[in-house]
Amino acid sequence: EGRIKCRTRHLDIFSGSGSVGLESLSRGVRHCTFVDMAEDCSSTCERNIEKCGFDGWNEGGVGSGIGEEGEPVAKVVCADAFRALRQPETVGIDPNAKYDLVTLCPPYEEIVYADLIDAVANSVLVTEDTVILIEYPVELGCLPHAIVREDGGVLVGVRNRKYGRTVIAMYIVNPTGEREDCQSRPEEFITI
Repeated sequence: EGRIKCRTRHLDIFSGSGSVGLESLSRGVRHCTFVDMAEDCSSTCERNIEKCGFDGWNEGGVGSGIGEEGEPVAKVVCADAFRALRQPETVGIDPNAKYDLVTLCPPYEEIVYADLIDAVANSVLVTEDTVILIEYPVELGCLPHAIVREDGGVLVGVRNRKYGRTVIAMYIVNPTGEREDCQSRPEEFITI
């Protein structure tokens, strides 16, 4: 009692079985929306959410930051990732909902990364200080350090780390300085 509840909202794109978003929820994230276009992945994710006990409801109301009606702890959306990012209302995601964390772990050979980056950078679902994590193959070379948004804002790269043949890039949308632990490191955004 008396503990401040985490208000972080996570959008897990290409969620597969849900392992990334479930890990977030296990660490105290308030809500996670899982998006995958494969029906078998979405149904597996739903089962995993239930098995892990994240099939509950976050109550709304004054001071909750989520409105009077509340929201589920976890939501699974079976839809195309690009459509979810570009037109969230068409797949059942509230376009007014803002996410603090977006993770993208796409199937490497099936994605054009320039299109994916454009979709997430310009999504109505991200806001100032949203953290975006993009997994990509080392064979791709290196993602850019800064990505300009259509509205003139920017995604600033703060980490770009190689793990075997996988690279994970971390960006902050229009950084305000509130995330003191997320300083830009352009030296990490070189071809690995």
